[in-house]
Amino acid sequence: VVHGRWEGIIGPVTSSYVSRLLEMGIERDAQAVLLELDTPGGLDTAMREIIKEFLAAEVPVIVYVHPSGARAGSAGVFITMAAHIAAMTPGTNIGAAHPVAIGGEMDSIMTEKVTHDAAAYARSLATKRHRNVEWAEEAVRRSVSATAEEAVAENIVDVSAESVEELLEIIHGRTVELPSGEHELNTAGARLEPVPVNLRERLLAMLADPNIAYIFMLLGIYGLIFELQSPGAIFPGVVGVICLILAFMSFQTLPINIAGLALILLAIVLFILEIKVPSYGMLTVGGIIAMLLGSLMLFDTVDPAMRVSLGIIITAVTVTALFFAFAVGMGLRAQSRRVTTGHEGLVGEAGEAHTTLDPTGTIAIHGEFWKAESATGEPIEAGTRVEVVKVAGLQLLVRQTAPSPFSKDGGEGPAAT
Repeated sequence: VVHGRWEGIIGPVTSSYVSRLLEMGIERDAQAVLLELDTPGGLDTAMREIIKEFLAAEVPVIVYVHPSGARAGSAGVFITMAAHIAAMTPGTNIGAAHPVAIGGEMDSIMTEKVTHDAAAYARSLATKRHRNVEWAEEAVRRSVSATAEEAVAENIVDVSAESVEELLEIIHGRTVELPSGEHELNTAGARLEPVPVNLRERLLAMLADPNIAYIFMLLGIYGLIFELQSPGAIFPGVVGVICLILAFMSFQTLPINIAGLALILLAIVLFILEIKVPSYGMLTVGGIIAMLLGSLMLFDTVDPAMRVSLGIIITAVTVTALFFAFAVGMGLRAQSRRVTTGHEGLVGEAGEAHTTLDPTGTIAIHGEFWKAESATGEPIEAGTRVEVVKVAGLQLLVRQTAPSPFSKDGGEGPAAT
């Protein structure tokens, strides 16, 4: 028995994985292909592709909702009902298959059309596999659910079993219908050949997770912001671009709300402008608000499995707010700090008149001699302490502050300010 397991949202990767399982089952001439399933639901298109594979399969398909605590919700209901053998383990549940809109709200007419279509599809699958047609329709129209025990009692599934080995013992000798005719299962003591999800499928499945897609998008944004803040760093920019490409790849299979994405892009613009334009934090505040609203609106669906976790959104926005609050605070402190370099850094510095300034002469400051002029026009004797009040090209304007200790009268005067 070829043995696979899928846990998570039903999507294109799930369809690819199931196809691989069925191909391997036929190649190995297996008694059956057993798929352990635990899913909250997923995309209708992927679900229908999987069901087409099941209905056309020349190898018996067993869907087993396992382990205890697992569920077959929404799209998982249809997939389970499409299997030749449907099984559940105690402590699992199945149901709530009402279709929900992704990528936008549906009006009442469209909602009714989609619901009728899904209900008819559920009835057809239940009829083909000789299961409870009424419950299948109610699962779509009223989102009813059932436990493993209820599902077996109401003929929703065929078997309840504690383990894979017990399941294979129970179904041994049963007859299923394949496109080529009836086939008797010979599964007692069958050797299980596990087929794990490969690296490529695992990566693609991870990218289809809305939480992962959101995190990649944020990492991409941060990378580009750091690159713009420090041009030439290269590494943040490269990582940022890679993360954004992966995020947009994920968005292809997720219900993106254009307004939410636009708000996040606006937040990026505001953060970048904060780096370039001093707004004293106003642009950062606007960016944080836009990012929070955009994150909440990013995935437009009522299905919790297809939305970003609120905890991740709050954490991401908080970290972003703290980072930019720190960056803006450092920028404001830098702007308010007195200039200490260049010609402007000389203003306020103390020196000593090297020659008499009448009104021009030379002063010594920082071990250098500068041409200087008395700011008041009155002569300043050599050896007098002076303070720079202005820089005019290569000449300093100074004022007298106190007599030098080395002046002729030996006066010591008050300390220069």
